[in-house]
Amino acid sequence: MLDGVILLWFVLAALAVAFVAIDIRNTPESPVLKWGFVLLTAYTGVVGAFLYVLGCREPLPGTHEQYTAARWRQTLGSTMHCVAGDGVGILVGAVLSSLLGLTGLAEVALEYLLGFGFGWTIFQALFMREAAGGSYSVALRRTFIPELLSMNLLMAGMVPTAMMLRRHVDRAADPAHARFWFVMSMALLVGFMVAYPMNWWLVANHLKHGMMTVRPKEAAGMAMPMGSDGGAVAGGHGGMAGMAMDKADKRSPSVATMTVLSFVALAAGLALAFVA
Repeated sequence: MLDGVILLWFVLAALAVAFVAIDIRNTPESPVLKWGFVLLTAYTGVVGAFLYVLGCREPLPGTHEQYTAARWRQTLGSTMHCVAGDGVGILVGAVLSSLLGLTGLAEVALEYLLGFGFGWTIFQALFMREAAGGSYSVALRRTFIPELLSMNLLMAGMVPTAMMLRRHVDRAADPAHARFWFVMSMALLVGFMVAYPMNWWLVANHLKHGMMTVRPKEAAGMAMPMGSDGGAVAGGHGGMAGMAMDKADKRSPSVATMTVLSFVALAAGLALAFVA
């Protein structure tokens, strides 16, 4: 029964990935977010495709700026960007842990380090360095805290889900078996949901970008610029300037408070994973 459900999941996931990969080429979104939606759909199947259609796909020509300006869509883009990048490192860590025989906290630590490392240094700082004036070092500095907070919440949801499912699903820790990938898909999906509220706060306080709109220069003059709350601006990157941490102490709750809360959430997730 379970294998039949898993087979159906991956068949639908393959169709969903093909749809998003083809359709998103016509969406005036930033290239890194386009890749992000493809990766998210690979992780979460039809759920990712649904989120793409509902949250990013341009409903009518010339309306992407207005459509993605809603705060929940901006937050969707921010969370998706986090999960897409971190997910690559997390999955690599899960596979390596299986090959190296790592379990428990050692496995979690490897997944965290690789997930955070790839998400921060590649998907955030490297791919978005233009928003920092082309400086990779500045981009690393500006994205460290936002990536850390989002990663902590992602792991807080992902780790207990993966651990609890493995206790009830045979061969769920074997990367050579489809059950491993199904369990990791479910874990990343739960992690996405748990990380969403933190990304709402990050976007609302201009510490992370949300959706963006990138159009050819010749069409940019026809679009209506947005971006007052992290929204997109035609032909560029909306809300990225707000990622700077220079005025972090004026935010409420403060960045320090949210950082502590993110580690409390991570600790709670680990306790649930290994104690429950």
